[in-house]
Amino acid sequence: MTDDAATAPTCLAHPFPGQPHAPAGCAAARGLDGRPVHAAALKFFWGPMDCGKSTMALQMNYNHARQGRRGLVTTRIDRSLGPQVTTRIGLAHEAIEVTDDLDLRALVRGRWADGVRVDYLICDEACFYTVEHVEQMAELVDSYDVDVFAFGLATDFRSRLFPATQRLFELADEVARIQVEVLCWCGREGLLNARVVDGRVVREGAQVVIGDTVDTAEVRYQVLCRRHYRSGDLGPRD
Repeated sequence: MTDDAATAPTCLAHPFPGQPHAPAGCAAARGLDGRPVHAAALKFFWGPMDCGKSTMALQMNYNHARQGRRGLVTTRIDRSLGPQVTTRIGLAHEAIEVTDDLDLRALVRGRWADGVRVDYLICDEACFYTVEHVEQMAELVDSYDVDVFAFGLATDFRSRLFPATQRLFELADEVARIQVEVLCWCGREGLLNARVVDGRVVREGAQVVIGDTVDTAEVRYQVLCRRHYRSGDLGPRD
């Protein structure tokens, strides 16, 4: 046995009762959802606030479920502060809240043990997950043949990468910026998420503070172009 073979991950794709852990002809085998075994991928979709990340996450879930695939929707620190994915255009979907001690692999294995298929995960607000969660996502793809679709911000209010986002950029099979254009008040493309407290852009504080983009929020966020993020100019006020 070569060193590579000794360290290669064991194929655990779809271990249901009566189905072997390593499907016969593994490279050419198909899972119970009809897709080729080992065709799974980790994909990360990112963009600033208001670009439609959660909306796209729910659309992705709908598209896959419509084709007979079965998945789980997870989130962490949704704006609703509840176990659901919500969007600013009114769509919502129940979700599993990701805590620090939740193991995504154990979550999937538990569903499989109950005889429930899991073909994919939708991971919304992935920027707030831990780095270990991202490692678990990669293992679900490589060893369990489960697709993982992650959605989240790239940078925090200080314009620095979230730790989980950085790891997603490093590990994901595919990284795509969501193309829905978000504009700064000046009309330029919005790139950065400014935290606004008492009408001023703040640049110090905890990395994660719950807020929204509505003007009435005690702590709110506003997407700005780089020029106005750097200057702290929030634009004209009525």
